[in-house]
Amino acid sequence: MKVLLFDIDGTLLDSGGAGTRSLNIAFKEVVGIENAFHGFSMAGKTDLQIIKEGLSMHGFSDDEALVDAIMRSYIKHLERLIKSSPKRLKPGVTDLLETLSEDSVTLGLLTGNIEQGAYIKLGSFSIDHYFKTGAFGSDHEDRNRLLPIAMARFREMGLNVSHQDCIVIGDTPRDIECAHIHGARCVAVATGPYSIETLKEKGADIVLESLEERDTFLSYISQ
Repeated sequence: MKVLLFDIDGTLLDSGGAGTRSLNIAFKEVVGIENAFHGFSMAGKTDLQIIKEGLSMHGFSDDEALVDAIMRSYIKHLERLIKSSPKRLKPGVTDLLETLSEDSVTLGLLTGNIEQGAYIKLGSFSIDHYFKTGAFGSDHEDRNRLLPIAMARFREMGLNVSHQDCIVIGDTPRDIECAHIHGARCVAVATGPYSIETLKEKGADIVLESLEERDTFLSYISQ
């Protein structure tokens, strides 16, 4: 059985800046730093990694209590801001998820978002029900450690799957790396900050302009 593990930001949706704004507000609220992530690249990083790097960048330790306080503040503001943000689904997402839900594949998440944040974003488009479990930025700060966590959760659900049964779908070189390091494949989509050429250079197994290329996607995952 194939397991398709989807990234969220840049792959399935664009939150309209709600995530970044919520993190900036959380840092202002908890540690008093205004616009903490100005000029900071978040692409492909886990939320936990972003928070810890942000704290270090501004001279704070990344002790657990401080990180937890920022996460709680972030979720509080994300729930509020996502409602009014100029968010949008990426092209082809709705049709592809509906098609896949009727096929003999298992859908999951492999995302840098902390779990609650992931489902807030997905829920704002009513696509959260497609994804029963996965691995999240709250599980580990290192994205390369997430695929085994996702597999363990699927096995707990009674699915007999291996890493080689997995295909990661994402929009950054970090998605490619976190798949290949465990022997999984990666479908890269150029709907985030990286071009088709860059994603090919980084070794994606196949690169699509967007998930509107449904037939090409379905043909590839059937191999």
